[in-house]
Amino acid sequence: MSDQGTSASVAVEPGYAGLLRSGELSRRVDRARSHLADCDLCARYCRVNRFEGIRGAVCRTGERAVVHSHGPHHGEEAPLSGWRGSGTIFFSWCSLRCEFCQNWDISQRGVGQEVDAGGLSEIMLALQSRGCHNINLVTPSHVVAQILEAVLLAARGGLTLPLVYNTGGYDSAEALALLDGVIDIYMPDMKYGDSATAREFSHVRDYWKVNRAAVREMHRQVGDLVLDERGLARRGLLVRHLVMPGGVSGTETVLRFLAGEVSRNTYVNIMDQYRPCYRAFEHPPLDRPLRRDEFAQAIAAAERLGLQRLDEHRARLSL
Repeated sequence: MSDQGTSASVAVEPGYAGLLRSGELSRRVDRARSHLADCDLCARYCRVNRFEGIRGAVCRTGERAVVHSHGPHHGEEAPLSGWRGSGTIFFSWCSLRCEFCQNWDISQRGVGQEVDAGGLSEIMLALQSRGCHNINLVTPSHVVAQILEAVLLAARGGLTLPLVYNTGGYDSAEALALLDGVIDIYMPDMKYGDSATAREFSHVRDYWKVNRAAVREMHRQVGDLVLDERGLARRGLLVRHLVMPGGVSGTETVLRFLAGEVSRNTYVNIMDQYRPCYRAFEHPPLDRPLRRDEFAQAIAAAERLGLQRLDEHRARLSL
């Protein structure tokens, strides 16, 4: 387990800058695009040729990414939002099919506009010009190739912000290999502590196995979360875990994995904002809000397991 410090005087330069100079970033783009012809860029392994369209693709995304919205976000974790906001880009569609999704119009209906790599790079540079602290790629797993191409163009155009990979945690080993050295901050969900529950409520196979492997690899690449002298995240792993009613999310199992197999210094946001959305009313116990005592038990489990860096939002419990 890592004992990496929580703050440091770290280099401002993001990882992709060095890859740009060496030519490796351009090579990654070429390799990533080749994966689109037999797509394995999320853990569903649909093997669809996305150059020919979206038929058969669970993500319903072809050669171009679909963007719902973008802009400074002040509601993320404090090390990301800072005082000028996290530069979020919300991608439409998703490789998961969560019955309780709070953004179902984006993830399930795909509301948004197609953008090419040039358009996506312009969005990144515009967010930088607005003073955002980072580029926050929300629901990126199915558009890894498109993101890499845009990062190449944006880096050539002067992008210098850290990249945040804000994912549902169902990421393939192939995609993470392409992202190694490109992504500065990984922010995966750990939604469930077992695959059967994930199959029932998010309609994916082997989530717990895939999720653990992905989080281990993310931590191997970037380590524990490092903050600069201003309290802003510069590099590392930040894990989100949404506590759901009735123990559905397997909180203690998830936290035991992080404490025992990743690092007790993992920055963890244990989230209390579950509310029934989308089709949750058809799936008890997801048809009710989270109770205060259920969230308190989650925090107590984290502290008992020795996790040292819990996001401070827990003090603002409003259940």
